[in-house]
Amino acid sequence: MTQSDAAPVIIRRKKVIAAAGHHGGAWKVAYADFVTAMMAFFLMMWLLSATTEDQRQGLADYFSPEIPISKESGGSRDVLSGDSLAATDSLNGVAQASAEQEAEVIAEIAARFDAESGESDVADRLLRHVKTRVTDEGLVVDIFSLPGAPIFEGDGAGPTPLFHELVAVVDDIFRMASNRVAIQGHVRAQPVVRQDRDGWAVSRDRAEAARVLLADGWTGEGRIARTASFADNVPLHPDRMDVRNDRVELILLRNARR
Repeated sequence: MTQSDAAPVIIRRKKVIAAAGHHGGAWKVAYADFVTAMMAFFLMMWLLSATTEDQRQGLADYFSPEIPISKESGGSRDVLSGDSLAATDSLNGVAQASAEQEAEVIAEIAARFDAESGESDVADRLLRHVKTRVTDEGLVVDIFSLPGAPIFEGDGAGPTPLFHELVAVVDDIFRMASNRVAIQGHVRAQPVVRQDRDGWAVSRDRAEAARVLLADGWTGEGRIARTASFADNVPLHPDRMDVRNDRVELILLRNARR
């Protein structure tokens, strides 16, 4: 057999196509964004159906970039004009000035108690029972008993003539202002538990006795804001059994504390 008579050699080349590679996770991000958007949409629809108009308005105001807004009678919302802002600043200035004036009046009334001292023996005798202090609430005037000079009968709430005189002095000085007045009653602690004495009731009745005297005086019923009783829980003197803890507080209130 010659070389020419041999069968041709056929070589088959198989083309192998590799599988497509991984396309990445971009579609997952897009799908997550879609799900988030749908959740936000359904949440918004639920809020619209579950809230009132006022609540929706409050939410809109909270997220609104327009901080200073005003509501007109027609329900429109507008940014405050320069004139409105100026008027607001003016009102704030007036309020600050009023607060400063009120502080000056309270300080003047507090000084009046010191000025009364030394005027006469009677004034000195009375003012020994009076202590003043200025607090955030207003001018606090403590009227208290002294050894041998009680302002109440025994451990009860019956006012003595001395108490009448003291309340009259405070009532006259409180005429310098129109602020309202608060009254608080107190009692001293007892060395032993006494079944026949209710500190809360006694302190309440002491405050009521002061209220009646102020209501009949220059202060008048209309200026009395409130009465309160504290039993022996807020002593004036560190010794809770000291007679000076038998007292009444008359507070000339600041206007903001009425």
